[in-house]
Amino acid sequence: MSKDGVDNNKRRFLTIAATGVVGAVGAAGAAVPFILSMNPSARAKAAGAPVEADFSKLLPGQKMNVEWRGKPVWIIRRTKQNLKDLPTLNNSLSDPKSAVKERQPNYATNLFRSRKPEYSILVGICTHLGCSPTYRPELAPADLGDNWRGGFFCPCHASRFDLAGRVYKNFPAPTNLEVPPHMYLSDTRIIIGVDEGTA
Repeated sequence: MSKDGVDNNKRRFLTIAATGVVGAVGAAGAAVPFILSMNPSARAKAAGAPVEADFSKLLPGQKMNVEWRGKPVWIIRRTKQNLKDLPTLNNSLSDPKSAVKERQPNYATNLFRSRKPEYSILVGICTHLGCSPTYRPELAPADLGDNWRGGFFCPCHASRFDLAGRVYKNFPAPTNLEVPPHMYLSDTRIIIGVDEGTA
């Protein structure tokens, strides 16, 4: 103890303890962001992970978008008329039977390119240069001609696809739109990015 009544040992101990506590808090504060930066973000995890979608509110003729791996995936509920029109388009298409197996699972090699005729599940990216086609469900619009029975029109280079994602002849897109791997979880719910072959 000093002449002033101050215990220097206690003061030294408290100074060292306080410095240690502040140093530890500072080190932890610096370490937490560093450690967290090594973990993939939620967005990065979601980019490669399968995605579930509920389309119970989708009416005939409507389309909804889901993001999977940073790509738009379309879920289209086709009308009864759409289903009747699909076989009539075969002579106008480059690959009507989906013989080119690239970008499609085996369950997409049918007339409807789907597991259930009423629903079409497609990656919304043109197979030419990667633009995103627009949904054009109307019949015989003035800009697409009398033979148009609904489908997708790519504004970048004018490629056209029917409502099964099959490409029309004499347009730049080399193949049909991609059908992503997917499975039905119920009548109105699917998981995109996984199927029996990848599960």
